[in-house]
Formats: sequence, C-alpha cells, structure tokens
Amino acid sequence: MQFAGSHILSVNQFERVDVERIFAVADRMEPSARRRRVTKVLDGAILRSMFFEPSTRTRVSFGSAFNLLGGEVRETTGFENSAIAKGESLYDTARVLSGYSDVIAMRHPASGSVGEFAAASRVPVLKGGDGSNEHPSQALLDLYTIKSELAERGAGLDKLRIAMVGDLRHGRTVHSLCKLLCLFDRVQVVLISPEALSMPGEIVEALRSAGHTVLESDELEANIAHVDIVYSTRIQEERFNTQEEADLYRGRFRLNQSVYTRNCEPNTVIMHPLPRDSRDSARELDDDLNDNPNLAIFRQTDNGVLVRMALFALVLDVVDQVDDYARDVNWYTAGRF
Repeated sequence: MQFAGSHILSVNQFERVDVERIFAVADRMEPSARRRRVTKVLDGAILRSMFFEPSTRTRVSFGSAFNLLGGEVRETTGFENSAIAKGESLYDTARVLSGYSDVIAMRHPASGSVGEFAAASRVPVLKGGDGSNEHPSQALLDLYTIKSELAERGAGLDKLRIAMVGDLRHGRTVHSLCKLLCLFDRVQVVLISPEALSMPGEIVEALRSAGHTVLESDELEANIAHVDIVYSTRIQEERFNTQEEADLYRGRFRLNQSVYTRNCEPNTVIMHPLPRDSRDSARELDDDLNDNPNLAIFRQTDNGVLVRMALFALVLDVVDQVDDYARDVNWYTAGRF
C-alpha cells in the first residue's frame, strides 16, 4: 500500500509485504524508543489524540510514539470534553480538528465511527479501536511481539501455533490479529471461549479459507498443551447489556503458574492486550505469572511504541529522515529496557 498520507483503519488494508515493511521500520525506531537516541524529525507537527473510551496504553503509547519523533500531542478525552456532547457531528468535528492537526489518533465506542470520521478528515487518521470491531495498531504490535519472541528460538510466523482465550466475540484485538494471521502460512489457531463469546463466524471462515487449521473449544487446559503462544483476553464487560450478564463469564478461564506448568510447553509465550482484570473474581492472568520469563505482556506494551512510531513515520513520510534529525540522549536511561 501507499503509506504516505493514508489512514490506518483496518488490517484489511495490508498485504504481507506491508506488514513486513511496518516491522522493518519499527526495528529502525528501536534506538529512539529505547532512549539511546532522540530525533526531532517531526518537530512542529501536531498529533490530535481523541479518545472517547477509557484508555491507558493505547492513548499514552500513541502520544509517546509521536513525542519520541519530536512532535507535539494535543489530547481530547471523553465525550464531555468535546463539542460532540453538544450534538456536533463526526463530519464537522473531523473537518475542524484536521485543520488544527497533522495526524489524528482516535478511539470511539461505536463500530465504524472512526472510518466515518476519517472520511471527512483532511489529515491521516489512525484508529485506536472502534467498539468491538477492530484495533489495527494493537494487532500489529501483537504480531510484532510474536515475531520477536519466536525469532529467539529460530522460528517465524509461518507455522505459528496460537491459542486465543476468553471473550473472542467482543475482543477487537483478536479480531484484527486473526485477520493479520490470514497473511501467513500454515497457522494453527485454537479458539477457547464460552459458546456465547465465540469468535465471529466470518473471522473463523477467513482463517480456514487462508488454509489455517482452526479448533474451537470451551476447554482451556486440554487445548494449550501444544502451542507457541497463549493469548489471553479479559471479559469485555462494557460490551454487555448488563453487569450481571458479564459476570456470568468472568473468571471462566484462569491461567496461573500451576496451570501453565501442568499443561504448557516450557517456552510457551503468554500474551494479553491488557488491561488484565486482576480482581479476585476474574484473574484471567494471575499475578503469580509475573516472574515467568515467558510472560510477554510488558514486552508487548514496549513494542507498541515501536510499531506506532513506525506508523507515524510511514504516514507522514519521514522514515528516511529520522536519523538526519537524531542525536544521542544526554539524560540517565540505564536499566529501563
């Protein structure tokens, strides 16, 4: 695809070569993201960050990625802090704010809303999630993490074995990740969820049409024994009609050190898009996994900055200028990475 000036709204935009391009650029961002170098390639550029749903990692990661390229960030969080609360349309909001910005990162609770906004925007829009639909940058950072973790054992994304666990019906991260996996070869996918929270049928069919092996089950321990990755998700309680309905499924699939040791291969990588639900009634990833070296959840969040830096550099067409505006950092950074 042509990245310069493009919106990033769906993983369906990408061919395999595009994903590999993003990952190659992400690798080049490592000195800045790891605080060894600082670049001012986007000095004077403005990111408008618009998050109409709660967010910690995605919102701050987008902002940090832009700052690390030398740009400035202006944030709007919550409907109450926007003229949308006064009845302004997404079209009008997009026309106005794209005049104040060079690029926009946006999250909205309604499926399709970010695409509607982007259609009226005069600058590139990067989706940070829209309801239970898609989360393309999360899927990219997840796949980048999988690639990095498997590379340490001499493996690649082809022939990947992955189990996805939890609320697969509402989980936009797993929806986007499955679509990306369709670009690779001979992947084995195990989908573990209650029947009512199973992966949407069209995504399962897309995986099978890509030639992948797909197993659907509601049993955790029997199905995580022979996988490279266990990708756990929380119950998306905000997508349910009532709290009581969400509570029916909370804590259904709990992975702790005992379950891991009893069932998983010694080097199976544990992933989660976060936030993990650490309340006693949930604990889909128990705290006793924190010292497990195969717990990759915080490497995922670090990689999110790399991938989002790459996306900004690509859509603003500065990839080949990053080093021209870079210098070594002059503050203390030891021990962070």
